[in-house]
Amino acid sequence: MSLTDWTGAALDSPAGDEPPAPDEWHPVEVPGRPERFADAEVVAYRTEFGDPRDDDERATLELRGLFAHARIWLNGDLLGEHDAYFVPARYELDLDADNELVVECRAPEEFGGIYTTDRVPDSRAVPGIWWGADLDTHPETFIDDLSLTPRRTDEGAVIDAELAVEAGESLAERISMSVRPQGFRGGGVMERAKIEAEAGERATISKTLELRDPAYWWPAGHGPQHRYAVRAKLGDSERVVQTGLCEIEEAGDGAGDGLLVNGQQVRARGFSLLPTGDPTWDVERAANANANLVRARGHVPPAEFYEAAAEAGLLVWQDLPIAGPDDYDAERATDLVGTLTSSVERHPCVAAFGVRSDPTDHLAGVGPSRLARYKVRWRAWRAGYDDAADRDVAEAFPEDAVVFPVSGAPGIGPDAAHVYPGWEFGGADDTEWILDKYDCDGAVGAFGAGSLAAEEGHDAAGFDADAHDAYVSRNGGKPGADEAGAVEASQAYQTRVLKQVTETLRRRGTGLLAADALRDTDAGAGMGVLSADGSQKAGYEAMAASLEPVQVLLDAYPTGGDTRELTVVNDTPEAVSGTVSWTAGDRTGGSDVEVAAYGREAAGTLQVPDDAEAVELSFGRADSAVQNVYPL
Repeated sequence: MSLTDWTGAALDSPAGDEPPAPDEWHPVEVPGRPERFADAEVVAYRTEFGDPRDDDERATLELRGLFAHARIWLNGDLLGEHDAYFVPARYELDLDADNELVVECRAPEEFGGIYTTDRVPDSRAVPGIWWGADLDTHPETFIDDLSLTPRRTDEGAVIDAELAVEAGESLAERISMSVRPQGFRGGGVMERAKIEAEAGERATISKTLELRDPAYWWPAGHGPQHRYAVRAKLGDSERVVQTGLCEIEEAGDGAGDGLLVNGQQVRARGFSLLPTGDPTWDVERAANANANLVRARGHVPPAEFYEAAAEAGLLVWQDLPIAGPDDYDAERATDLVGTLTSSVERHPCVAAFGVRSDPTDHLAGVGPSRLARYKVRWRAWRAGYDDAADRDVAEAFPEDAVVFPVSGAPGIGPDAAHVYPGWEFGGADDTEWILDKYDCDGAVGAFGAGSLAAEEGHDAAGFDADAHDAYVSRNGGKPGADEAGAVEASQAYQTRVLKQVTETLRRRGTGLLAADALRDTDAGAGMGVLSADGSQKAGYEAMAASLEPVQVLLDAYPTGGDTRELTVVNDTPEAVSGTVSWTAGDRTGGSDVEVAAYGREAAGTLQVPDDAEAVELSFGRADSAVQNVYPL
């Protein structure tokens, strides 16, 4: 059952050995992030409940999303401490008829990731019980945990299963285990494993389940999303966990060539996801915008996020919660690597990991001046960063994992570049220059521009109002415009930047790219193409067109009087052929084009009349057509 009747209180400092006892408790929603505690460093939560057990049943408490350092007391006794919010805190309870549970949550001193930056409003980083508080009853002997590690072998594939059993009595039994395909026809597995334990013991056993003719999980557009359900049963107790089979590695010498997924090349393209609302909803909206990749930037989402990504066919780039310039404990970070990889290894969609994000901000604020390139070169030359600790931590990931030790601005040798032409420096037409100058054609983990969702949104978290005003006023925004006009101009500018940078990266064949970001973290403005409440900005549909797997693109965002080149990009494993058509004002044209798998093919040029209101492109095939529109 869920524990939902809670009170809470902000504390001046952590409690001592005894549970906190503030002067006043206030009703709060748990799970959740109570806004009344948005500025608090330490928050205590309290609930009371009866004993739900019958006869010889046992009870376990599971707290999910404990942010960030927590201590838990039951009836005045300390149950334990917990400091990794992305894995559950789980305890067996010795209950009285009436019980008091107190949980103290303290803001992190390190490893808070993006929650400790200005990208996230204080209301999203409240110390608390974010994802769930459940009290479950079990038989006297029960399966407490089932962890899965799927892997390919020379003969096919296996699933390594590890079970933990709490033995309430002396035990010498066999656990039955099965593997069943979910939603497709395929071979299943039935096995039994012997387990022995003394009364009161916690016994663990390992079992390798061999799959005949295994079916693999593929990202969207490259194959089906096959998954398996693994069931373990012991008496009246059972556990069911889903997993999938997928092998992911870098293609070529690095992720600039994309990823190899089950031996097949995949160019990964999509969005960064920041901690907003329901992450499963964000996954759906990313998939609807033709993404096949989402990056959990600087934070770790709940388990439901990975389930949704696997179902939607989205690859996941998962960061450690390390962001910003502050030093961190490398030994503790290495421990977190093990905790993180163990928690996500059953999910077939997890494609890559990041260690540290944005250790410097040396290119921020250069602005749109005509000396922007000079300033970028000067700041990049002066930038210094010692990434030794990040690379040591990266070594702790599994040997075959795709890992980016450092993601950040050019000039510090990042493994994944964060490039913001048209927002931090220069204009969107500086994209080619920055990519060439600093060899950033590998993984590009962030790019884009912010926009308003409401005229009064300049103070929103994660939004650089100075950059916005400088660029939007320079590019057609009208100071003093009414609210609708200001928001429209803002979103139009964001759209132009996003389309030009995205399409430049795609034309160059960049193998992995993630736009910053899918959704704003705060009301009023942000880097997202969706506002914080989920409503669409102009950039959402524009990005959906730019991310189409097969699309016709211009070499730059057009303006009246331009001559622009057309290119058809094909990021699918099959060759395509079709007809390119374009309209610009009263001019039209087109050509027939064939494009190899993962290829790019020139498709002629077009001239934009001075009075054109839009340039409209399409690529038609026998069974479908895609459009790409550039409002002017």
